[in-house]
Amino acid sequence: MTSVESVEAAQVGKVSDIGLISADSHVNEPRDLWASNLPPSLRSQAMEGIQSGEDGSWKVVFEGQHVYKRDMASEAERLSVLDPEKRFAVMQSEGIVAEAIFPTIGLYVWMLEDAKGGEASCRVYNDWVYDTLQSKSQRFSCAGLIPTWEPEQATREVERIAEMGLRSVMLPSHLAHGPSWNHRAWDPMWDAIDAAGLPVVMHQGTGFDTIWYRGPGATVANLVSTETIGPRTAALLSTSGVLAKHPDLHVVFVEFNTGWLAWVMELMDYYDKVFREYDDIHKAQRSKPTVYPDLEHAPSWYVRNQIHSTFQVDFQGMRSVPLSGHRSLMWGHDYPHEEGTFPHSRRLVDEQAAFVSADEARRIFRENALEIFKFDPAVIDQPF
Repeated sequence: MTSVESVEAAQVGKVSDIGLISADSHVNEPRDLWASNLPPSLRSQAMEGIQSGEDGSWKVVFEGQHVYKRDMASEAERLSVLDPEKRFAVMQSEGIVAEAIFPTIGLYVWMLEDAKGGEASCRVYNDWVYDTLQSKSQRFSCAGLIPTWEPEQATREVERIAEMGLRSVMLPSHLAHGPSWNHRAWDPMWDAIDAAGLPVVMHQGTGFDTIWYRGPGATVANLVSTETIGPRTAALLSTSGVLAKHPDLHVVFVEFNTGWLAWVMELMDYYDKVFREYDDIHKAQRSKPTVYPDLEHAPSWYVRNQIHSTFQVDFQGMRSVPLSGHRSLMWGHDYPHEEGTFPHSRRLVDEQAAFVSADEARRIFRENALEIFKFDPAVIDQPF
């Protein structure tokens, strides 16, 4: 579609009027959520907040280390986003009919070192978010935190949250400790997720220390470096056979943006091809192939069909849709985080949609999330 055609299509009807679905929204947890619910023996691991440092670092603040009790008015406003009616009002103003909802403080749970404390902290959050939002409306698709200190923990909690009624499985985007996602130890967990029929979500910056650099320029450089985990993990899942073994499994990379999708598809296919050719030439000298397992499709096929990534504002990603395809892209407004697009989502959606066809825009800003997070159109298209 030419730029002129895009403008003409936008004039016929705005994409922001189609009933947008946000694939990236958040809660604000009560700062005493874990302190009030963990047993006394685990209270030292009670997360209370997140604090930024002047050197570009971020750290979890534990019970008794935060000053929020000195400003309860600000805390009350922060927690007002847990009222479904307030969220509905925001959604209406933004043209959003449904949203996938993720933690804020809970995103740092995988930085806890103790396996028992980590598992208990995940369960506390999962019970709370179900009671607070998921049980209140099918317009919400809330994720459950999965403990990954031990593979057996993960499988148990996947099965528990699926039975409870949470709508997606949240795993860390990278594991700083323990076997990586292609290790056979995780096979029972992937099987359990597949059996539950839930999508996996991996949020940017989870599961590892995101402080690559300190000092001048560290804040922006750290964020850019952290986002490189997206293509790394997507490549691992695509080439290792995890996705091939579970063809109905979908993995959503949250807040990783989308411009990298076309690049990683092309790069993986290139390396897959050249190393297979290398093996053919030198197969008499090799006892094991360089590229294994031998999958039915090229690596890009698995990214195009089972990997998704969310964005708020990503014009480069829009320009790359002819290469990446539209199925992997999902938009989200990141409410209530300050770097999100609220209250300007309608304008920013329409500006970005001008770079793709009307059908592609509908998929990117609504249908992809509707299908992956399994929203019911009969519910979400009713008036609030």
